[in-house]
Amino acid sequence: MEKSKVLVVSGTGYIGRRIVKASLAQGHPTFVLQRPEIGLDIEKLQILLSFKVKGATLLEGSFEDHKSLVEAVKKVDVVIFAMSGSFFTRAQNLLLQLKLVEAIKEAGNVKFGMDPARMGDALEPGRVTFDEKMVVRKAIEEANIPHTYVSANCFAGYFAANLSQMGVRTPPKEKVYLYGDGNVKVVFVDEDDIATYTIKTVDDPCTLNKTVYIRPPENILSQRQLVELWKNLTGKKLDKFSISKEDWLASREGKNYVGQVLVGHIYHIYYEGCLTNFEIGEEGEEASKLYPEVNYKRMVEYWLYVLL
Repeated sequence: MEKSKVLVVSGTGYIGRRIVKASLAQGHPTFVLQRPEIGLDIEKLQILLSFKVKGATLLEGSFEDHKSLVEAVKKVDVVIFAMSGSFFTRAQNLLLQLKLVEAIKEAGNVKFGMDPARMGDALEPGRVTFDEKMVVRKAIEEANIPHTYVSANCFAGYFAANLSQMGVRTPPKEKVYLYGDGNVKVVFVDEDDIATYTIKTVDDPCTLNKTVYIRPPENILSQRQLVELWKNLTGKKLDKFSISKEDWLASREGKNYVGQVLVGHIYHIYYEGCLTNFEIGEEGEEASKLYPEVNYKRMVEYWLYVLL
């Protein structure tokens, strides 16, 4: 069967660049939107050119030019939106997807992929991310656009490499703070595996108009288990300090916007267990069950990579 032509929007981003590589690796004719907004960003330009060398096609298009988006979308079968809502700068990019939705409606039968939202009761100010995702989701479904939503859960680089500590990207050396008792289950996923699973869904009829949750069973761990794993691999024992739910929520006071958003996200993940406190129903599928051939990276392997 001929593989679908895939257009990746934000192909130079943290996850987007991995999705481009996965699409090429799995044999899809791969296109990357080259937006004039990158301006003089030489790093992004070099990433785009490296994709071109590997066989990807660069398509010029801008969110400020509807016609250019329509022309780009017409050349492919599937559009994957990999741009995040960057709360670090308050620059919410998620609603740009609405312009893609309009372009897809005009271009015809193109499948659309994006990240879903289940957080109707999320804390402010981070709630805006989830609210905007729901606005886009509603627009996709009202337009009857074929779609697949991918729920990637916790990026290992952001949540595992630092033992889930705020404000750092590497493991602590002396002490670690546990959220509550540290026993709430969380899902950690290697970023390359997220890309692999995402591309696997492209031509899979089982994922059409559904949400695919990436929940590799051996990577469903509590924060306490993650810390123990680190200790077993390194022989280093860290002093553990528990932060109560009340103290954690109170810590929002006095923090800047970014800090308040992070506190809210951590609360939902590590205190409420929002990633694992529900069963996947008929509207969803679990990626590692759909694609058992994918040898996903276990956190033990991930830590060995970090140690090297």
